[in-house]
Amino acid sequence: IAVFATGGIGGAHREADSTFDISNDLSEFALSDVAVVTAGAKAILDLPLTLEILETHGVPVVGLGTDEFPAFYSRSSGLAVPMRLDTSAEVAAMMHAKWSLGLKGGVVVANPIPAADQIPAHEINPHITRALSEAKAQGVTGKAVTPFLLKRLADITEGRSLKANIALVMNNARVAAEIAVAYARA
Repeated sequence: IAVFATGGIGGAHREADSTFDISNDLSEFALSDVAVVTAGAKAILDLPLTLEILETHGVPVVGLGTDEFPAFYSRSSGLAVPMRLDTSAEVAAMMHAKWSLGLKGGVVVANPIPAADQIPAHEINPHITRALSEAKAQGVTGKAVTPFLLKRLADITEGRSLKANIALVMNNARVAAEIAVAYARA
């Protein structure tokens, strides 16, 4: 059993219905007994499809103190999480119950970026769309897309997206440590 912190999980890329570009993270969550604390899936992904794939694989998605799946840079995506828990101790208890029952597979803990550090969806989404268009126009594909987009977003937002990314990773690390300590005590 392990608790990890990450910025954003991988998932289904936009246009995955035709490209089949879906991160192996989603399949791995179904196989590994891990809890991953994340600020949602990377905002450049298809969030509804990513949640659908997690559900198909039987991976619980828990909103920590939220009813909405966070959208990485933004606290809100407009998408509901299937389950809400309000404390790290509650998440640890749920993990303990799941794995004590012999139910295999991971848990995704959706932990929104701190409010002071977020870039609201209505601000960041046009920038993401612009960066995706630029990537397509320049023929950027496959594994090169994510680094290209992150760099372009940092440029377009004059570093604000990078600052948000650092803040959410720090927040996720703190929460992952809280959950790990609570799990060890359960």
